[in-house]
Amino acid sequence: MSSQRPRIGLTGGIASGKSTVASLLAERGALIIDADRIVRELQEPGGAGLAAIVEVFGPAMLTPEGQLDRAALGSLVFADDQARERLNGLIHPLVRAAAAARLAAAPAEQLVVEDIPLLVETGQAPSFDEVIVVQAPLEVRLSRMERDRGMSREQALGRIQAQASDEERAAVATQLIINDAGLPELEAQVRALWGRLLASREG
Repeated sequence: MSSQRPRIGLTGGIASGKSTVASLLAERGALIIDADRIVRELQEPGGAGLAAIVEVFGPAMLTPEGQLDRAALGSLVFADDQARERLNGLIHPLVRAAAAARLAAAPAEQLVVEDIPLLVETGQAPSFDEVIVVQAPLEVRLSRMERDRGMSREQALGRIQAQASDEERAAVATQLIINDAGLPELEAQVRALWGRLLASREG
């Protein structure tokens, strides 16, 4: 890995703590390419993603102010597998292109971590030298989604079931981080991971 920058992917199910791990890696010097942030940028008024969504799903996906109606889109795609696949087919190529541009622009000596919630679902794991998977117990995730996102238990479970399973993610992981014991333990796991990534780069 020393001859060129390793490609590092970070993923995990909704409410697993993946974003916290991304923040901890950023504190240690990683450049985080956040797929969700890219999606939000693409879905701003004037963005290619929003234009594609309206073209395919119609103007009902817009608020009166011309913004993306995220609640309407979410209700549609999480209740209809075909609609979700169509949405992914529109957005994922745009996100990958934007992420590739940011990766190419990063300083050669900097470790870059690509934070991709649907890395497993979209079949991208073989493209990475490292796949970091963050997992948390189901009940913990459901409680977080009810408390932090205002979802009902049924809504939260539906979102989780629409994603890859823990077993599917673990099968492609080169590093599994278990987020079930509080922030100090999570920080310890990230610290050990960061040390290994730096050693691999230098080796």
